[in-house]
Amino acid sequence: METERLSLDHYFLKIASVVAERSTCRRHHIGAIAVKNKHILTTGYNGAAAGVKDCLELGCLRDQQNIASGTHHEICRAIHAEQNAIIQASLHGISLEGGTIYCTHTPCILCAKMLVNAGIKRFVTFSKYSDDSFIELFKEVGIIVDILNKPNSEITFLG
Repeated sequence: METERLSLDHYFLKIASVVAERSTCRRHHIGAIAVKNKHILTTGYNGAAAGVKDCLELGCLRDQQNIASGTHHEICRAIHAEQNAIIQASLHGISLEGGTIYCTHTPCILCAKMLVNAGIKRFVTFSKYSDDSFIELFKEVGIIVDILNKPNSEITFLG
């Protein structure tokens, strides 16, 4: 029985999906991985700052205040997945310049600005977030955006 080999893009998107499972957000589980030359450099998921109580423990501030998705990002306990991937790179002295971010959702404008300054050249996802303001910014600076089909969530083992 022959199986088709997973493309690199779907391989990395599938890994980003597993990273998202660590999220402590009650609204969206989002995962991101930074990749360069086919190698994973860093990962990130959305959740509260290290050592701080999170939404699983305290509840969601945004739900409590009826804040719509994609607005008022400052009212949230979570650091976004893309932001955490960038932070991990800085903590470990890793340059993301020229790399690709694989993320389970498109970025908010705040993350988009950070990705521009981190030197990301490509952004790959399978799901849209409610904030589309990143599109013009990415076009202006030449970041390629690829929105692919969601990878199969099953893991295939042979033998």
